[in-house]
Amino acid sequence: MAACASAPARFGADAEGGTALLEAPSAHPVPFGERTGPLWDALREVMDPEIPISLVDLGLIYDVRQEGTSVEVDLTFTATACPCMAFIHFDIQDRLQQVPGVDEVTVNEVWTPAWTKARITPEGRATLRTFGVSM
Repeated sequence: MAACASAPARFGADAEGGTALLEAPSAHPVPFGERTGPLWDALREVMDPEIPISLVDLGLIYDVRQEGTSVEVDLTFTATACPCMAFIHFDIQDRLQQVPGVDEVTVNEVWTPAWTKARITPEGRATLRTFGVSM
């Protein structure tokens, strides 16, 4: 996996379904211009379950890394009580496992830095406007 740096902490689900602090913070989020490649392309196909806009364009995907056949995704949510968290985890894992060479996908929930609407891409803002959501 790529070396991590600079964010104060990141969290993931523990074996009992709770939240656990992961071992190392990561540099989050990956700048827009660096969100390229087949893994990012696949993640652009994963839609928010409430509004048909990709998780990447919403700025919810902070990082994706691949080592061998294992992929690790850092994901945040707009709120800590999002009722769709489990669906989103499943959708990410399902879509990434369709990418050739990917067998295992781990999704880490990341809460720092906190999501803000400033993380929405220009494409995401355009999509939201088509649904009557102003930015």
